[in-house]
Amino acid sequence: MRMGRALMALVVASVLAAGALAPAASARPAPRSSSPSPSSSAYERALPPLTDDRGRTLTLRGWNVEDKANRGEDALSAITERHFRDLRANGFNFARLLVFWDDLEPRRGQYSARYLHRIERILDWARKHRVHVLIDAHQDVFGPAFGHRGIPEWATRTDGLPFTPNPDDWFSEYFQPAVQRAFTHLYEDPDLQRAQAAMWQLLAERFGRHPAVIGYDLINEPMGELRPGEDLPTAARRIEAEHLTPLYNRLARAVRAKDRSTWIFVEPTPIVGEGVPTGLGRIEDSRTVYAPHFYNTAMEAGADYDPDAGWIEAYEAAVTAYPARHRMPVVVGEWGPLNNALPNMGRFYREAVASLNRYSSGWAGYVWCYGGGYCAVDERGRFRTNKEQTATPYAPAVAGTVRSDTYDAGTRTYRLAYRAAVRPGVTELSLPPSSRGWRVSVTGAARVLGDGARGGWPAVVAWPGAEVVVTVREAGPYGRTDHP
Repeated sequence: MRMGRALMALVVASVLAAGALAPAASARPAPRSSSPSPSSSAYERALPPLTDDRGRTLTLRGWNVEDKANRGEDALSAITERHFRDLRANGFNFARLLVFWDDLEPRRGQYSARYLHRIERILDWARKHRVHVLIDAHQDVFGPAFGHRGIPEWATRTDGLPFTPNPDDWFSEYFQPAVQRAFTHLYEDPDLQRAQAAMWQLLAERFGRHPAVIGYDLINEPMGELRPGEDLPTAARRIEAEHLTPLYNRLARAVRAKDRSTWIFVEPTPIVGEGVPTGLGRIEDSRTVYAPHFYNTAMEAGADYDPDAGWIEAYEAAVTAYPARHRMPVVVGEWGPLNNALPNMGRFYREAVASLNRYSSGWAGYVWCYGGGYCAVDERGRFRTNKEQTATPYAPAVAGTVRSDTYDAGTRTYRLAYRAAVRPGVTELSLPPSSRGWRVSVTGAARVLGDGARGGWPAVVAWPGAEVVVTVREAGPYGRTDHP
C-alpha cells in the first residue's frame, strides 16, 4: 500500500477518532536490538513459528518481486534470474511474487498457458538459488477496469457507479464508488466466488508441488465498500469480519482440494498500517499465516519518520493481537518507505527491522528492483540509502526449539539460542556480505559447518537435545570462523 497525500488527512483523522494510535506522550522509542521487551513476551509466546516439512523453525527475509509494467505476451518478462541470484547473494531467502488474475485468465474460463509457463520459469530460478516464493494474487485498485492490475475486467461489476481517475494520488481511487461496489460484488456474487476459487485451484494444482513454493497470498491489500457515515477503522473491521473472513475460508477450502500442505497467507485491509486491530475472524485452516503490511500514511505521503509519534509501537501491538488469539505465525508481506534517504530514515530502518524481528517469522520489503523509487538497489545492484540495514545475520532454519533470537545493530552481533531437536537436523545461518568478515562461535554439543567469514550460508549441527548458543560478530579486517 502506498497512500497518497490527499488521503492522508482522512486516514489519520479516522484512526485518531477511533483511538487506534498511541498518544505521543506515552510513546517510547523502539529498542535498537530485537531482544524481547517485557510487554512483548506474552504475544511472542503465543505466536507459533513458521515451519518446514522437517519441523524446523523458519525465518523468511526478502523482498517483493514484480513486473507491473508488462502484460499479455510480455507479462513477467521484467523478472529475470538475476533477481534471485542477487537476493541469495545478499543473504535473503524469500521472494513474494506478484501474479495478476487478469493476466492468468484474460477471458472467463480461458487460462493463459504462457503466463503459467512464465510463473514456472520464475519458480525454477528461485529453486536454483534456494529462495522461498510466496505466490501473491495481487490487485491494485481492483484491476484493469480502473487502469490498474488484478481482478479481470470480466469480473468487475460497478452497477454503473462513477469512477474518476486520480493519477496523482492513485490510492484514493479505492474510495471511488465504482471501485468500492466492485469489491462488494467480488465478495458476494456466487459466480465470481466460484471463478476466484477456480483460479486458486489452478495455481495450487499447478505449483503446489514445486519445491520453491512456500505459500499462497490469497488477495493483496483487500478493500471494500464504506457505508454512509462510517469511519475507516470501523469500515475496515466490518469488511474484514463480514467479507474477508468468509472469502478466506472459501478460498482455503478450494486450495486444500488440490494442495493439502502449502501455507496459506491472509491479509487484513491496509488500514492495519495505522495501528488498527483487525476484525478478521477464525480461518478454519491449520496452516494459515497472518500477512499484514507495514506502511505509515504520513511517510507514504513524503514525510520523514517521527520517532516520537509511537507508530511502530502502536502497529506492533495491534498487529500481534489477532494472530496471538488464533495461534498463527506472522509474515509481513510488504514494508518500506519511498523516501528512504530523509534525515530520520536511518533510525526508522533500525527500529523497524528490530520490531519486525521481535514478532514475525519473516518479512518481504517492497521492492527488489534495479533503479529509483521503491527499488531496494540501484542499476548496479548496490543497496540504496539505508536499505542495506535489511541485510543482517539470521537463522533461516533452526532444527530445534528457539530460546532467543536477537540482533544488535549497534555492535553488529547476532545471537541464537536453541534446544536441538531429538530428530537430527541442520540449522542454517545467513550472513550478508561483509568486507570486515564475520566470526561465528558455538557453545554446546554442536559444530559449525562451512565458512561464513566473508558472508554466506554456514550451518550448525548439534547433538539431539543439546542446548546450543550461536554467536555471530562482525570481525576484524580478515575475519574468521571459530569452531568449538
